[in-house]
Amino acid sequence: MKDRIRIGLIGAGQISQQHMKSYSQIPEAEMVAVADLFPEKVEAARRDFGIPDGYANYEELLARDDIDAVDVCVHNNKHAPLTIAALKAGKHVYCEKPMAGTFRDAEEMLQTARESGRHLHIQMAQIYTIEARAAKRLIDDGHLGRVYHARSFGYRRRGRPFVDGYGTANFVDRSISAGGALFDMGIYHITQILHLIGNPAVQTVTGAAHQELDMYEDRRAFSGYSVEEMGLGWVRLQGGVTFDIEETWAGHQGGEEGSKILGSQGGLRLEPFTYYSSLGDMPMSSTFDLKGSDTRWHACFPETAWYDSSQRHWIGALLGRVPLLPTAEYALNAALISEGIYLSSRQQRELTADEIRQQSQSTAIDPYTPEKVWK
Repeated sequence: MKDRIRIGLIGAGQISQQHMKSYSQIPEAEMVAVADLFPEKVEAARRDFGIPDGYANYEELLARDDIDAVDVCVHNNKHAPLTIAALKAGKHVYCEKPMAGTFRDAEEMLQTARESGRHLHIQMAQIYTIEARAAKRLIDDGHLGRVYHARSFGYRRRGRPFVDGYGTANFVDRSISAGGALFDMGIYHITQILHLIGNPAVQTVTGAAHQELDMYEDRRAFSGYSVEEMGLGWVRLQGGVTFDIEETWAGHQGGEEGSKILGSQGGLRLEPFTYYSSLGDMPMSSTFDLKGSDTRWHACFPETAWYDSSQRHWIGALLGRVPLLPTAEYALNAALISEGIYLSSRQQRELTADEIRQQSQSTAIDPYTPEKVWK
């Protein structure tokens, strides 16, 4: 049995820096190579994280037979071609969220993973929080009864990438990113809910996507801003479960709302973590010592540590320490929901899951397509 996983990274930009920092804190992970179109990014990654080898051509990295897993950390519409190439090269793949630009591309990624016999893991940080672990325990132990409704919520008062000063223009150009708030933030909250309620199949989706607030005109022009700053959805899931979604990069509102799950015997708000039920025929609202509980779980159940983060879980699963969570299946369902919201917004109607699948088209682009570089 292996005691270390050798990793090659494709992409050395802003988000990749976070990936590399995480790997550097996992003793069982060894970064051995990095590839990026921009030589200065490759050299910075090698210098800052002690990565031995760097490439401008990702195919040279994939040709190595001493790499166990590849981390795909590029913009959304490049995920599918790079992930598929890595899987076909015999590598396990860790891919940044969202899974891909469209359901069709995401579906091809998962199918390739199954055909190749390799693991595919999608980065979705919110399923590893203390709140998510506590919620999963309560739900699995039956304290909510039959779950019938859920809500995912994400909010920034003014935090659109690039046009509000953070990140690059690639985040807001649909030809590169495929989507806005739903893909940048929403995927975290949507997949967290799907994880907690058992990832039921999608039946119908209706939704809307908005871009209404003003922005700096020079940044609008350079970026070609073409994505939503707010995404809204209403989803009917198998088993009579309803699911509503609100994700906002920028909006004139407060952030008092939050993600929640409602069941026949109890309900949960995830932040601040609160359990609602009845006791002695009286409505009851309960809080928990999550920090103390998490400390005890780590001490008494050592496998808990492999669920502390997405990358730590990935390494643990590849080493055979814990089963890999079905994040690719969560992400594929989320891709169906997200694309359903976009299609519904354009067509002004509700769509069935089959209609979304039939209408989905690939938005994958050449992995060698350069990024936009702001002045």
